[in-house]
Amino acid sequence: MPLPRAFTANVREALSTFPVVVLTGARQTGKSTLIRHLLGPPGRRYYSLDDLDVLERAQTAPDALLHGKQPVTLDEIQRSPDLLLAIKRAVDDRRRPGRFLLSGSANLLLMRRVSESLAGRAVYLELHPFTLGERQGGGAAGAWTALLEDPSRLEGEHQPLPHLDDILLTGGFPPAVLAPTIVARQQWFDGYVRTYLERDLQSLSNIQNLIEFRRLMRVAALRSGALVNQSDMARDAGIPQPSAHRYLDLLEASYLVRRLPAYCVNRTKRVIKSPRLFFCDSGLAASLAAVRTGAELARMNLRGALLENLVLSELLAWREQLLPRPEILYWRTSSGEEVDFVVETAGRLLPIEVKSGPSIRRADLGSLRSFLAEYRAEAPHGIVLHTGRRAEQLEDRIWSVPISAALNAPAAPRQARAAARRGAG
Repeated sequence: MPLPRAFTANVREALSTFPVVVLTGARQTGKSTLIRHLLGPPGRRYYSLDDLDVLERAQTAPDALLHGKQPVTLDEIQRSPDLLLAIKRAVDDRRRPGRFLLSGSANLLLMRRVSESLAGRAVYLELHPFTLGERQGGGAAGAWTALLEDPSRLEGEHQPLPHLDDILLTGGFPPAVLAPTIVARQQWFDGYVRTYLERDLQSLSNIQNLIEFRRLMRVAALRSGALVNQSDMARDAGIPQPSAHRYLDLLEASYLVRRLPAYCVNRTKRVIKSPRLFFCDSGLAASLAAVRTGAELARMNLRGALLENLVLSELLAWREQLLPRPEILYWRTSSGEEVDFVVETAGRLLPIEVKSGPSIRRADLGSLRSFLAEYRAEAPHGIVLHTGRRAEQLEDRIWSVPISAALNAPAAPRQARAAARRGAG
């Protein structure tokens, strides 16, 4: 039985409202499982364009493939973008909610034919790798709403994340999470990259030098969390700068990397506007960086970067469930002050710092204090995430919260539950 996904309710709601729902995301995040097993009510026709017979029908007789009263699910739609013209004709002829559910592992919004064909007819949803709560069978996407509204709701003792290094090295792709051994997990990642290079990438663009592209992927993994500097990345990969630019665009179109934009509202400080580069999954980044063990994480000084990558993945999965969707950004000044993540929603800001240690020092709070002072009206409080046990207020407007509490969305600790009962009485 597939593990429950927090995202399922969002897709069902969209199907009840829009004629076309497009479910996107990196390959192997669980889109096919979601649409076949969790969103497969009786009466929906299912076609996968990985099936060559179906692909041929889509290319030669698209209207006949879609004909009929039953709603249709089309998997891997990016393999036949021209099919979307037939979908447009069908929707214009008979517009009803849930008529088409499409899935694809390429960013269809970046394909001009797709965006033009579905304009005003479709809603786009992105499925991310498993959150930690989903991996544990809870179908949860973290406690970010509580942290945004009132971090005191998590105050108290929490169990720290067990085997944090293994969590970072595994990531959230379902086959990697379910792999029985470390060797099997690494074999899966190797196969994932090989299939992407030899098949998925070629469906987006004709890349002749796959060795160059693979080198750029490794350089990007080693720079996870860093500012995007295409000249430096091209130099490190030994490729021309225009190639690095093109390859990064293709990785982003495949949902494998994400450029995190900066929060650029400057009041009294000059802010950096270049985006930061992250992978869609900490486990994939670790595999590309040839990191296999916790000792290698420490030796290569990647634990902090991959922990930030994990937190971003969780934030994006939470964000996808909300409307309007919050913005996930970062903040850095020209003088070097930096806040890892900034959540912007409904005129409010939540700055989040991520620390890979179990305790917080006063020196760790400098950038957070600066941000809260700069945006006093919009940011009522800030959060420092750590790997320890206790969620508590450190000083005015600053809370420290265990990463386990933020990611797992567990039941309130005993002290908070007791206080809640007293307040209710």
